[in-house]
Amino acid sequence: MDYRTLLCNIDERIATVTINRPDKLNALNAEIRADLKRCFAALKNDPEVDVVIVTGAGEKAFVAGADIAELAVLNGETGRAMSSSGQGVFDDIENLGKPVIAAVNGYALGGGFEMALMTDISVIARDTRIGMPATRFLGPALGSLHMFFYRLGPVLARRLLLTGDIITAADVEHLGVFTDTCDTASVTARARYWAEKAAKMPADGVVIAKEAFRLV
Repeated sequence: MDYRTLLCNIDERIATVTINRPDKLNALNAEIRADLKRCFAALKNDPEVDVVIVTGAGEKAFVAGADIAELAVLNGETGRAMSSSGQGVFDDIENLGKPVIAAVNGYALGGGFEMALMTDISVIARDTRIGMPATRFLGPALGSLHMFFYRLGPVLARRLLLTGDIITAADVEHLGVFTDTCDTASVTARARYWAEKAAKMPADGVVIAKEAFRLV
């Protein structure tokens, strides 16, 4: 299947999905969200795929948040549509039935930060910039508050959501927020390492485990 904004490569039962807008720091827009939804649906039903790695093209960003062009015309109706489609992508990751691994470097802000937190296993460069800077003018994203408190803990979640601070992955390495925090040059190899480990797990057991995680 062809996508305008993604690259999808399958190698030894591991699919690598690359968000491919490096000139825009892989910022999420409606087209990317639609492509991700189609891609995850296809991978969910592909018997030749056991694990999915999600990453961003280029060296500057995993996903640097929402597309500014979309934010510029934001109103009540478009805001609800953006929120719904964005949450739909996160739901698709959660409900994929296969391990999803994030390979993160550069900027992981806004929806990119949320996506990294939503994946089952996250590999992130220590100098990756993470946070929710859009809360400075939009306020905390109420639909995702539960995830931030669950993954980050109440103290860090409050800080990031109520100040819009941007920090580095190294700042929270001791908290175990991400599975594997490493040097930038090692992110791709470490993501592949975790993917190969996960690919050895029984498929039915993975489905059951992911459903249990979702319920919790």
